[in-house]
Amino acid sequence: MTSPANSKTGSRHQRTVTLKTIAEHLGVTAATVSATLNNSAAARCISAPTKQRIIAAARELDYKPNFFAQTLRGRRTHIIGVITERIEDFYGSSIISGIEEYLQQKNYFSLIVVHRRDPQLLHTYFQLLEARGVEGFIAIDTSIEQKPPLSTVFVGGRLRVNGVTNVTLDHKRAVRLALRHLKDLGHKQVAFMQVHPHSPTSAARWSATCQAAAHLGIEIQPALIGQLESADSTLAGGYLVAKQLLERKLSFTALFAYNDISAIGSIRAFREAGLRVPQDISVVGFDDIPGAGFTNPGLSTVRQPLVKMGRIAAQTLVDRIECGGKRVRDITIEPEFVVRQSTGPVPS
Repeated sequence: MTSPANSKTGSRHQRTVTLKTIAEHLGVTAATVSATLNNSAAARCISAPTKQRIIAAARELDYKPNFFAQTLRGRRTHIIGVITERIEDFYGSSIISGIEEYLQQKNYFSLIVVHRRDPQLLHTYFQLLEARGVEGFIAIDTSIEQKPPLSTVFVGGRLRVNGVTNVTLDHKRAVRLALRHLKDLGHKQVAFMQVHPHSPTSAARWSATCQAAAHLGIEIQPALIGQLESADSTLAGGYLVAKQLLERKLSFTALFAYNDISAIGSIRAFREAGLRVPQDISVVGFDDIPGAGFTNPGLSTVRQPLVKMGRIAAQTLVDRIECGGKRVRDITIEPEFVVRQSTGPVPS
């Protein structure tokens, strides 16, 4: 049978023992306990008997130092807050993979949160992560208007926010590569997929598309713009947009899809309508997801080096934290265009 004294001790050990717990147990201040256990300069003013009592009480109460609290006092946590719109799609997960790869090399940790375009949640996350002791932020495909409280790197569309570095794909070059490829194959009637500009990436992409088309002499006809209902990558979204474009009974020989997933979905709709890809209609994607080369036919697409973008974002932020160097406003990453079997000459 457990004695009352042991029962009291067991109950005491079940709760978290803090510096304040020890201080109340001995009738001294928490500052005195902290100075003694951390052997700080202030401990020189504490008598030897008091130090011995504090150390003995810490052992008796099974005190375990809070490493996180100690790092906060030292103003270093080696933790980065990563804020992203989504984590389950290829875009977000690839960038996070690059971020994690670099942070692990530098012995940093990350706290990752997902806001799903909820502005209130986004605002709360910045405050919450700062309170958790992060030393900086990496925001992926996220729109904000106010300067974040800590050093921040954006990955996605360019946002003109003071103190922030933007790591972005060269969307103008990416779109020019895709449309130049179609024009060289003889395509003049091109259909496009568009999403609502929820994110900096989608807005930057569409702006670049309009500029590149005008430069190359490709007319963007409003009736040949298919509106995706969501920026989320789904096969069904691309399939439905392609069906809607076909139902308008307007002639087009190529489709520039919003991303690879929507491009693959559109190919299914074209085949159901009796059209061959690329003999009757060419399809171009965007991203170069791992399965793009294994579809039937293989997908011609813009390759985004997303893992590389994540690594550069993490490196840029860590360098600012460690060295306090001058901030660079924009870091632009070059895309590639990968030619596969989904594009061919315009049908005669």
